[in-house]
Amino acid sequence: MGSDINFYFDPICPFAWMTSKWIRIVRAQRDYTVDWRFISLRLINAHLDYDSHFPPGYEAQHQAGLRLLRVASAVREKHGREAIGPLYAAFGARIHETGPDESRAPGWQGTPDLAAAALAEAGLPASLVEFLDDPSRDAEIQAESDEALSLTGKDVGTPIVHFEPPGGVAFFGPVISRLPDEKQAAELWDHVIGLARFPGFAELKRSLREQLQLPSSGVTEQETGKVEDWHAGSRRLKK
Repeated sequence: MGSDINFYFDPICPFAWMTSKWIRIVRAQRDYTVDWRFISLRLINAHLDYDSHFPPGYEAQHQAGLRLLRVASAVREKHGREAIGPLYAAFGARIHETGPDESRAPGWQGTPDLAAAALAEAGLPASLVEFLDDPSRDAEIQAESDEALSLTGKDVGTPIVHFEPPGGVAFFGPVISRLPDEKQAAELWDHVIGLARFPGFAELKRSLREQLQLPSSGVTEQETGKVEDWHAGSRRLKK
């Protein structure tokens, strides 16, 4: 049986995390099925020189996301696709739902301690942390990343959402900085689906983004995050 939504995520991406929280609200209301799939920011940016294209620390963060996806790949193989949703939720709670801490080194998100705690919360064996450093998993993750980009084109970021696969349309986003309530979540979903179902629709975009209302961004639910300009779909350095 197929899914209603294929959601391609990198666990390190806060925008993917916020969108996934919204989709989980919609799923509970509309009884959708979601197949949580992989896309690696580290692998899709492998051709770039990180020092000239990104701020300091991005390579370590993207590598941490790849390390966690290796664990997720092993989980999917050994425990089934249905185990990925709870694991992604456990990763996200530890990465994005904690406040900023300047004492943490870039790449802290991919440590064995974090991965083991997330695995335990998801009811999975902590021993699967051994796959953090298993590059044999990268071919599968690369293939799934390529699959996602084949649905949208390459000038996109994460997440990628494939509506009503295999025949439906896929898009990057939607990128949202605030989590809607239940009513707003359903309304937003209906608007996005309406656009996705129009065969000629390709893009609706702005590069100005509020900082996410997430503890990891230091923005509370009562605050509006500072507006930033994300050129080229990511916080890359201008040349």
